[in-house]
Amino acid sequence: MRTRRALIHSAAERFERHGYERTKLSEVSEGAGVTTGALHFHFRNKADLAEAVEHAAIRNLYRVARRAQCGQPDALTELASLSYELAHLLHQDVVSRAGFRLNYEMSGRTRLSIHQEWQSCVQRLLVQAGEEEGAPIRTLPLCELTDTVVGATTGFALLARDNRAWLSPKVLTGFWRAVLPDCALESNGDGAG
Repeated sequence: MRTRRALIHSAAERFERHGYERTKLSEVSEGAGVTTGALHFHFRNKADLAEAVEHAAIRNLYRVARRAQCGQPDALTELASLSYELAHLLHQDVVSRAGFRLNYEMSGRTRLSIHQEWQSCVQRLLVQAGEEEGAPIRTLPLCELTDTVVGATTGFALLARDNRAWLSPKVLTGFWRAVLPDCALESNGDGAG
């Protein structure tokens, strides 16, 4: 398992830096400190390795989603908390960044869709928020608000490739204030800085 994790981490570093096409398996194995034979023991080919990186990114997304659910008073606060947790994850974790990048750039290559997972999560929380007593979520129709949140947060992740400040709590707080001005959605201080 240690070798497999080292290979996934090494592949993520190279996929993030060079993209899928330009990443060489020999560089991945070298970065993990193992032979190319050891790499092929765990992964048939580059596509298999890329899928493992994407699966690891999805697991990380589920992990932060569970953490964001804990102790939140309402669905909008949970959604905002999740956006900060996701930004922090992408800021700190190369495997998650690479998995998101691979999944976005190579859509259709795999059954996984991180974007669809995120969209489903956002929509579920916005529906839940709309059903809560006195929820101030009347700014846009549900489908438009979902598209706005998903589009903006995905855009922040893409922009962060060149400048990680796009994943900062300041940017997310500004976004939430602009989209839902009647809500007091603030960073809990644990997000990327």
